[in-house]
Amino acid sequence: MTLRALHHASFPVRDLERARRFYGEVLGLEEIERPDLGFPGAWFRVGDAQVHLLVTPPGVDVGAPPAALSPLAAHTAFAIDDYARVLAALEAQGFAVLGTSVEIGQMWVQDPDGHVIELTTARAR
Repeated sequence: MTLRALHHASFPVRDLERARRFYGEVLGLEEIERPDLGFPGAWFRVGDAQVHLLVTPPGVDVGAPPAALSPLAAHTAFAIDDYARVLAALEAQGFAVLGTSVEIGQMWVQDPDGHVIELTTARAR
């Protein structure tokens, strides 16, 4: 078995429009066409991979995100080009960000549903 690349990361969401704004407007991902899968959701392109937002039906247990922002929590990391610019943009929009430094190049933020997202520069990869 050979894994070639990450195809997509999926996030269960409660409010699809709020999650769309975060991934599309805040993170700047391009929304792409999604087939009708029988439940609501949205797909976004990020480089050669995708982010899939899935609206979880009531009563379906998919686990819970961490109670607090922590780099130790399960998370998905996205590469960024400009640490200082991204940090300033997130903070200007009122997001709590746990950051390291420009030199280390890693920061973490939670999406509207509490999923931990890491943003990291090429130096940190």
